[in-house]
Amino acid sequence: MRQLPHVSSHVQETLDQILTTAAFDQSVSILFLDDGVFQLKAGQNPDAMVLKNTAAMYLALDIYDVKNLYVEAESLSDRGLTEDQLILPARIIGRERVNELIRQHDVVIPD
Repeated sequence: MRQLPHVSSHVQETLDQILTTAAFDQSVSILFLDDGVFQLKAGQNPDAMVLKNTAAMYLALDIYDVKNLYVEAESLSDRGLTEDQLILPARIIGRERVNELIRQHDVVIPD
């Protein structure tokens, strides 16, 4: 996930795809990079926007047994965010480990 939240329906559509995949007992991991780290930032208020509050959708991940969340440390730091500002627990990984993480998965859906 690389997109800013609440800018378009792209994030919402990707989350729908993730939840649908997980509903069919597929193991799902999510990697947040670049501006995508803002998707997990606590305290967002998208009420003025027409789009859904994607933070609420992220809270549903646990129901679908999606527990493998990763955040690139450099993306978080570059945007002035810290781990304690995230709405969900995620594993913080360094940029040098991103390619390794991606290679561990059979299917990768680019954002």
